[in-house]
This record gives sequence, structure tokens and C-alpha cells, in this order.
Amino acid sequence: MEINNNINNDLDLNAENIKAQMRKGVLEYCILSILRKGDSYVSPLIAELKAAKMIVVEGTLYPLLTRQKNQGLLSYRWEESPSGPPRKYYSLTEKGRKALELMDEAWGDVIKTVELIKTGIDLNNGEEE
Repeated sequence: MEINNNINNDLDLNAENIKAQMRKGVLEYCILSILRKGDSYVSPLIAELKAAKMIVVEGTLYPLLTRQKNQGLLSYRWEESPSGPPRKYYSLTEKGRKALELMDEAWGDVIKTVELIKTGIDLNNGEEE
């Protein structure tokens, strides 16, 4: 049935678009979360994000890193590489650590709220519908 195939294809495309939009929404949070563990340059950041299915390419990551640096959340330094050109290592600033703490709290709130909505609990008075 061609109609069913078209519907399935549309749903598949829509699902991928939804996933991509959700990933974009949390990508900046993920970058800060990775850098909480230690300084890094772009290649390991991309590898970790890809391993977590937060698929990004360098072209996506650089504008986010620049924006976070301009907001004072990140700083960077250049280090010589044992192979190739110098690498730009990013690290969290104190402001970045504080922002990440706020993001952690907000993320927890979002997760709770979504779970409450999914389970059908009325958020106005905490009773189930």
C-alpha cells in the first residue's frame, strides 16, 4: 500500500526531526556537563556526544562553544599537540560551573514535570486524573 508507506515515511521523518530538535535543545547543557569532568578539545567532545547519540559535527559545535565562551561560561587555552597543529582546550569557568548547577536543577525539574504529565497526574493539585 503506497499510502501507508507514505504515512510511515512521513512519521519516520517527523520522528527524526523531533529527536534532532530535542537534542539541539540540550546540546549546550551536555557540553558543559562533559567539561565538568575536565578540560577538552573539540575532537573528544564530538566523540563523547556521538557515543551518547547526541550526533554533532564540528560545524555545529564551534558556534555553541563560541557562544558559551562569550557568555563567560567557558575559557580556552592553546596547547601544543604531539601530532599536528596546536589544540584549543576548553574549560568551565566559575560562572560556567554555577550555570551548570542551575541547569542540573532545571533539568531535574523538566524530567519530573514530563513524567508527571506522562503518568496523568494533575500538576495543579497533585492528584491523579
